[in-house]
This record gives sequence, structure tokens and C-alpha cells, in this order.
Amino acid sequence: MTQDMRALEREIEETRQRLASTIDQLAHRAHPKTIVDRQVATVRSTFVDDSGAPRTDNILKVAGAVVGVVVLLTVVRKVAR
Repeated sequence: MTQDMRALEREIEETRQRLASTIDQLAHRAHPKTIVDRQVATVRSTFVDDSGAPRTDNILKVAGAVVGVVVLLTVVRKVAR
């Protein structure tokens, strides 16, 4: 009986430690700085490849979209006058 109690207490303590570790991991993942760092890495990987060279195809797509939006807004403003 005492061995069963010791085994049960040991199992409870191991479970408690696993839960504490999981909570620490979740707190780290949910921390705003971690979220920002993860998003910055995602955006950076869109515009820079693994070797550090710029991905000109993606850069040109975004630049083209920005120019398109500016032209569209300019045309809409002139038409609205």
C-alpha cells in the first residue's frame, strides 16, 4: 500500500512538472515580443532567401502593388473632383 502511495505521489509530481513546463511554453509563445519576432521572421523570409540575398521577384510584386494602389487612388481623387 505504501508503495502504491509513493508511486501515485511520484506520478502526481511528474504530472505537475509537465504541466508547469507546458504553461511556461505557452506563456513564451503568447508573449507579444515572441509573436512580433515570429511575424518579422515570416515577413523577412518572404523578401530575403536563406543565403541573405534579396528575393527580387517578391519585392517587385509588392512594389508593383504599391504603385498600382497609388495610381488608383490618384485616379479616383481626380474623378471625384
